[in-house]
Amino acid sequence: MKAKKWLATFGVMSMLFGGILAGCGGSGSSSDGEGSGDQVEITLAGWGGNPSETKLLREALDSFEEKHPNIKVKHEVISDQYMDVIKTRLIGNEAPDVFYLDAFEAPALIETGVLEPLDDYVTDEFDVDDFEKPLLEAFQKDGKTYGFPKDYSTLALFYNKKMFEEAGVEVPTTWEEMREASKQLTKDGVVGLGVAPELARMYYIAESLGGEVVKDDKANFADKKVVEALQPIIDQRNVDKTAAQPSDVGANWGGEMFGQEKAAMVIEGNWAIPFLSDTFPNVEYGTAEIPTINGEKGTMAYTVSYVMNAASEKKEASWELIEYLTGPEGMEIWTSKGYALPTRKSVAEKLGFDQDEYRAPLVAGASYATVWANGVNLPTIMNNFNNQFVSVFLGQKQLEKALKEAEEQANKEIGE
Repeated sequence: MKAKKWLATFGVMSMLFGGILAGCGGSGSSSDGEGSGDQVEITLAGWGGNPSETKLLREALDSFEEKHPNIKVKHEVISDQYMDVIKTRLIGNEAPDVFYLDAFEAPALIETGVLEPLDDYVTDEFDVDDFEKPLLEAFQKDGKTYGFPKDYSTLALFYNKKMFEEAGVEVPTTWEEMREASKQLTKDGVVGLGVAPELARMYYIAESLGGEVVKDDKANFADKKVVEALQPIIDQRNVDKTAAQPSDVGANWGGEMFGQEKAAMVIEGNWAIPFLSDTFPNVEYGTAEIPTINGEKGTMAYTVSYVMNAASEKKEASWELIEYLTGPEGMEIWTSKGYALPTRKSVAEKLGFDQDEYRAPLVAGASYATVWANGVNLPTIMNNFNNQFVSVFLGQKQLEKALKEAEEQANKEIGE
């Protein structure tokens, strides 16, 4: 497992530059002119986006520099193997001052101590309570906050209006209704529901009956409650024949499958909205909150934060940047076009996303979403789950037996 191997490596390397981290801790001594009135340059690193997103970020950074003339931001795009590059640079004490961190990767990085806790920098005006709580909690541990989420997406139900109208089907509000609707919608080479059979999409379903996918930082997905919760997805494909994964119909992902009108429904995120608008503008569709399971609402959330390098020598300037980009003004600029959703409730309301025709169900899900993050061993747990679950989805194995084998293998790897 990469995360565990890196943690072990970091344990050795920490002796080499632990003193540097300690010397640069706290609210920050500064160098290179910080606090003296001279211009300070800080580095912000992240992965690349589409040209429209890049333009929005540049607009936000220009606005920041206009309001903070003594701070210059050097924006660095790491296009390939982002986390591997960041981890290598952290070990070598060459990491950027501020960088993106996905919630999925956050637990392992927080554990090493390379991230600066941000709580002592926060003022009342920053209004931490404005953030959607589950998204913020993904970057907190032991009462400390190590990042503020810059954007997110949840999952929602995308449904083809024309197909629903022709079949005389109402938009389902429960999973049972969705399964029945899928039967009526599956015809003429179209499946009722497109499914992505992977843990990143199945997690909230797996825990919907009270089971735990991860317990004590180990795989626990062979739990009978987890198996029971996942069985309907398997049955919908292999018994009802009303569900399929994108590759079954020659598509690469759920949005393409839906846009090609090979599935009447898919469960996708905010990213599907601009994709459908650009690639399949003639498809008439709607979105809704994901149908309830066992009477409870559920969805996934995927979120990314800005974090500060604990070894940065320009902490005050770095915080000024994080404060602006995750504050109301900077976040409004970044999320204004709807490519990503704002993690602040006030910004979502100001931009009208909470009432938007397509995005409202995605915004509504933020308050009850399961964030895609759970401990340092989730990558290993995910890999072993996915390897077996796809085989089950394709009808090659039984769910209970496959998940038991996957759980045993995951925990063996974690133990090693």
